[in-house]
Amino acid sequence: MKLKWGALVVDGRGKIGGHVASKNRGGAYLRTKVTPVNKQSSYQLDVRNRFTGLSQGWRGLTPAEIAAWNAAVAGYSKTDIFGDVHQPSGFSLYQRLNNNLETCGEAALTTPPLPEAVGIVVAGALTATAAGGLLSQVIGAAVPADTKVKVYATAPQSPGKSFVKSNYRLIQIVAAAAPSPLNLKAAYDLKFGSVGSAGQKIFVKLIAVNTNTGQEGTPSSSEAIVV
Repeated sequence: MKLKWGALVVDGRGKIGGHVASKNRGGAYLRTKVTPVNKQSSYQLDVRNRFTGLSQGWRGLTPAEIAAWNAAVAGYSKTDIFGDVHQPSGFSLYQRLNNNLETCGEAALTTPPLPEAVGIVVAGALTATAAGGLLSQVIGAAVPADTKVKVYATAPQSPGKSFVKSNYRLIQIVAAAAPSPLNLKAAYDLKFGSVGSAGQKIFVKLIAVNTNTGQEGTPSSSEAIVV
């Protein structure tokens, strides 16, 4: 449980007892902690298998390689929700970058890369049609060089829903030079069956990955009512 203290507690994140503190567009909230059922989905198994494989890969590194990862963490520090700067461990950095690379079909790194800029991919208009089927995502420009895009989407939602953080699922990896608009229909149908009925809402999130380093860019999202 993370707390930020003022005259009283002014913000919080994480679990305490049977409750979880978090925040959304409506502000800070506290909800009852729910332990989800382990469904053993193919996506969950893929994630676990990658984690296991990368853990084994870490154990197979030489002492010099491990020392290099531990020394590289300063270049990958992050600022948390309270404005405090944190550095990952060498193992966490190895896992994070290589998990992104393997998800995108790239080879894992044994030595830490120097940080690079991540190509910018901005989600524009999203179009979804029930009749005939269409799911088209406009992006600002073609996917930059040395970049792949992880495309996440939600199953069709009710039109009044706006908070879908836990509903996103990876549906497609888009390669460098892919032009706008991105045709997501086939990948979406494979994951969810169909774009749903007219009046439902679909959310899409794009995350660019630098294929040299495994770094992620800032997520960009869009939403559309199925027509």
